[in-house]
Amino acid sequence: MTAPDSMPSPRVAAVGAGRMGRGIAIAFAYAGHRVSLVDLRERSDDAWQRLQAEARGEIEASLAGLAALGMFDADLVPTISARVELVRADAAAKALSAVELLFEGVPETLEAKREAFEVINAHCPEDAILTSTTSSILVTQIAEFVHRPERFLNIHWLNPAYVIPVVELSHHPRTDPAVLARAKALMEEIGKLPVVCGPTPGYIVPRLQALVMNEAARMIEEGAATAEEIDKATRYGLGLRFAALGVVEFIDFGGADILHHASREMSASVDAARYQAPPILDRMMAQGRLGLKSGSGFYDYAGRDVGAYRADVLLRTLGMLRHAGLWRAPVSTTVG
Repeated sequence: MTAPDSMPSPRVAAVGAGRMGRGIAIAFAYAGHRVSLVDLRERSDDAWQRLQAEARGEIEASLAGLAALGMFDADLVPTISARVELVRADAAAKALSAVELLFEGVPETLEAKREAFEVINAHCPEDAILTSTTSSILVTQIAEFVHRPERFLNIHWLNPAYVIPVVELSHHPRTDPAVLARAKALMEEIGKLPVVCGPTPGYIVPRLQALVMNEAARMIEEGAATAEEIDKATRYGLGLRFAALGVVEFIDFGGADILHHASREMSASVDAARYQAPPILDRMMAQGRLGLKSGSGFYDYAGRDVGAYRADVLLRTLGMLRHAGLWRAPVSTTVG
């Protein structure tokens, strides 16, 4: 589905016409917004025509892929695609001068970011919200390149940007809280689920998933399990549970003491550095804050209907089982 063209719309631009910029453009266009996809690199006429054809082709193919999977009527593909305007470098100044919300998505080097923000600073309105989409550079480093750093934050999209709902908003000490709140609201308006973190390496999702992926690779190297068995275990065990329960919620649900004891055993048998429990778990154990079973943990359960909460968690899990096609009805006749 898509929002009507008549809806109020901030003027949005994505600087950098690569994969990330195209994904962001699709996300906003799908939600009914007109988007400028701005290329800052000086190109020959032939090179610009090739880039236009490539970008337009990818946008239309991505939308057609969603339509083919039944996500919306294929007749809407041209309408949605037409909301994305491809802007050549020599027209960038005009496009940027009208921007309210900008996403920088140039290559992941400080020099490329610095050069991009020289252009952005020169042409964007003073009250524009400026963001980077970097996946590897700290927001505090890029903030140094921004004329008005109080109007700057990082918004990290997870690929495919037009599919995955979570976007990670990383702010720095000088980010205006009102700017952060406005950026969060704009993401919610296009159907995203913004999560907020400080200027921390790896944000939330990449920091967690890197640990899991590295450990899976180690298990294959050690001969502990095959890639196929690990993937089956993560899709229908680990992944299914964490789709029903958040990671921190999962700690509280099972008990911080369970994680504490498991960490102790794994640090002794596998690797002390990788599996040592963090100090916060030691403090929670000492305070008796074990999670749901004690009434408080990372969350406070005072006054909560624990029975209803457990039933809700079970319902979420059953929903994931049904989605995976793994729920089986009871056998009506006795076997044997």
